[in-house]
This record gives sequence, C-alpha cells and structure tokens, in this order.
Amino acid sequence: MLKIIRTADYAAMSRQAANIISAQVIQKPDCVLGLATGSSPIGTYQQLIDWYNKGDVDFSQVRTVNLDEYLALPRENDQSYYYFMHDNFFDHVNLPEGATNLPNGMAEDMAAECARYDALIESLGGVDLQLLGLGHDGHIGFNKPCGEFPKGPHVVDLAEETIEANKRFFASKDDVPRQAVTMGIGTIMAARKVVLVVSGADKAEIVKKAFFGPVTPQVPASILQMHPDVTVVADEAALSAL
Repeated sequence: MLKIIRTADYAAMSRQAANIISAQVIQKPDCVLGLATGSSPIGTYQQLIDWYNKGDVDFSQVRTVNLDEYLALPRENDQSYYYFMHDNFFDHVNLPEGATNLPNGMAEDMAAECARYDALIESLGGVDLQLLGLGHDGHIGFNKPCGEFPKGPHVVDLAEETIEANKRFFASKDDVPRQAVTMGIGTIMAARKVVLVVSGADKAEIVKKAFFGPVTPQVPASILQMHPDVTVVADEAALSAL
C-alpha cells in the first residue's frame, strides 16, 4: 500500500522520515534498518542524531545494512559510502561495534561479495525498514533504468550522467568510480517497510512517473507500487506535478 506524506519543505520532510524510523526503533529495538546515502537522507540522519542526543531514541540493539558502495574506492576515501555513513550518522549515535554493514567495494571477487552480502541480509532476518532516495531517472540504490528488475546484490556500470554529476566531488573525472555494487530490486522489495524521501521541484516529474505511471524497469522505483508498505515523504515542490 502506498502512502504519501506531503511536507512543507526539506526540513519538514527530514523530520517526518526520522519520525517513522525512530518509531520503528522504539517499537522493535533490535530492528534491521536499510540505509541510503546521497543528499536526500542527510537531514533525516541529522534529526535522528538530535533525538539520540536528547535521549529520545536508542540504537544500541539496531543493525544496519546499506544499499550500495562504489567499487575500487577505499573506505578511507571521503567519497566512499562507508565514509559518508560514518560521517553523517554512525559515528554520532550508539550503534554497537560491528552492527553496521555495507557492501565491500574493494573485494577481489565481486560475485562472491554479492553472494556474501545477500546471505548477510538473510542471516539478520531481512530488513525491517528500508530508507530510499529517488534518482532523477527513477533509480533506487544504483538500480538504473534497464530491461528487467535485478533481484539480488549486483555490480553496475555507472551511467555517464552519474559520472558527470559525481566529478565535482573528485580531483578529476578520471578519479570518479565507474562501477558500484548495489542491493537488487528484489532485496529492496523484500524489506518489510519502505520509506522513500524526495524533495525539490527537479524531482516532481519522476515522482509522478514512479508512483502514478506504469510499473516498468525503465523506471526502477515504479516497482514500489507493488510493495505492501511504502511511505513516500515528499515536500510540496517534489509533489508539484501531481
């Protein structure tokens, strides 16, 4: 079932999403959270840190699994998703040592790494709540528009526009990762609950396509229409095309 929560702006969107996540943690203290990177969830993480500091939410039994990671980018690199998650969330709350998980983009055998990550998620009992952002082309994780919905964790070649968009974060375009490892659509759909955050007028058209258009692998997020428990938290601007 799709539920859309309309908020005034990015700050209100972030607060609302954090509210849903903290409710999940309070309801099930040892829950498994699926987490996302990118600019969209940063405000949500800041709000959760704030509430943690106030003693309103406790992460001491939570485990996390992240959607994706770049290939061949060391964890120390400040553009790796490992670094991003520690910088924006993990290092500021009481998640226990070893409770956080990301795919290893430095693994020598990526097929084995994808299988390991898939088995890890299963061993945790699956994801209770998966946080997602939404790409301009409808991608979720690094699942980009293609001919079919990929099932499990897999390696993707990054689109030229993604490499272009990312080059501002690196010394030169040559330093930008060309591949990433991501949870598949099947993995995301297996989460018991999905919360997708989206803000800005530049996302209005893709919101309309993803949630009110046909379900097609050409718009990967459209598959979420088939999920039993999806909440889209969006600001006015992102919903302006509806």
